[in-house]
Amino acid sequence: MASKIKVPNSPEAGNSSAALSKEEIMRYSRHLIMPEVGMDGQLKLKQAKVLCIGTGGLGAPLGLYLAAAGVGRIGLVDFDKVDLTNLQRQILFDTNDIGRPKIEAATNRLRDLNPDIQIDTFETRLTSENALDILKDYDIVVDGTDNFPTRYLVNDACVILGKPNVYGSIFRFEGQITIFAYPGGPCYRCLYPEPPPPGLVPSCAEGGVLGVLPGIVGAIQAAETLKLIIGKGESLVGRLLLFDALAMRFRELKLRKNPECPVCGEYPTITKLIDYEEFCGIRGEESASPAQAVPEISPRELKSRLDRGDDLFILDVREPHEYQICNLDGHLIPLGELSRRVNELDSSREIVAHCRSGKRSAEAVEFLRSAGFRKVLNLKGGILAWSDEVDASVPKY
Repeated sequence: MASKIKVPNSPEAGNSSAALSKEEIMRYSRHLIMPEVGMDGQLKLKQAKVLCIGTGGLGAPLGLYLAAAGVGRIGLVDFDKVDLTNLQRQILFDTNDIGRPKIEAATNRLRDLNPDIQIDTFETRLTSENALDILKDYDIVVDGTDNFPTRYLVNDACVILGKPNVYGSIFRFEGQITIFAYPGGPCYRCLYPEPPPPGLVPSCAEGGVLGVLPGIVGAIQAAETLKLIIGKGESLVGRLLLFDALAMRFRELKLRKNPECPVCGEYPTITKLIDYEEFCGIRGEESASPAQAVPEISPRELKSRLDRGDDLFILDVREPHEYQICNLDGHLIPLGELSRRVNELDSSREIVAHCRSGKRSAEAVEFLRSAGFRKVLNLKGGILAWSDEVDASVPKY
């Protein structure tokens, strides 16, 4: 399937704004000598407008390759700051960028790479209130987000506006890439009509990701974006590309447009943006954390009680490899094993459960309370908060 996307202001004879300078001809010479790209294709790239949602793991390689390729106008949406843990995979940033807004650091890096392109910045969280205004001026949207509410939001906005959505996702060793919302093709809701229950799919912060994986997936997203712009090759419309870095294997699934899809189907019932956190079972930042619904103990309070000799049982519900990084000398029962190992716990003792950030241990507390345990508390903020508030020698990860 040859994929073509209508790029506004495509180069035309006599359109001087679309011309390449002598320096640009040299810069893009390896494109220009390819018959599939040539001068016409490079001019299309120069006139193209691409919006990147996120500048993190996927957005980093994506932004670099789009800028290097000469995409004339690139929009960046992000509201986060560079953190030390980002540097294992987010190659747009370096150690000196820690603490800087990602938008600022990314813009500087991309302008250094290619000063001839225009970069638009949106230092904000993408929401139902601003998404249509932000997306409307771009030809193609590339989704580099890492949470379900924003993925559904980007999908619905792209369908409503008629913008192709070049989608990618990553987790541990695995990645997925496809193109949603292309005319006649499926959208994200055709593949995932309903979001998973909150907490079922761990984030990269909880589950981890191989540092090179977003580079591979993001580069494929960039390749698909460039192909759409120049109108060459066979795109991933209607195909879901699955990559397993551990097995070093690609496989492919066929995707079909669902005629009953509530967004892109024959009789859509969703014609405007909705509350996506509510749709995904999340009601604001506080409600997103199960820790808010269970009894808690702060790190300082726990330290005080341990110092005075209170009989507390510390339950660590992380994984064994996390326990090796750092621990509080607790009893290790990973959350996934808790239901079958609950007999190891004494319900007469006061139990304090903890994990990395407090999310998994909150689930453990909820489970134990449903199983009849009454004296059980969740360590607020997990071992990360313990490191911040009690013992800075405990490594953070």
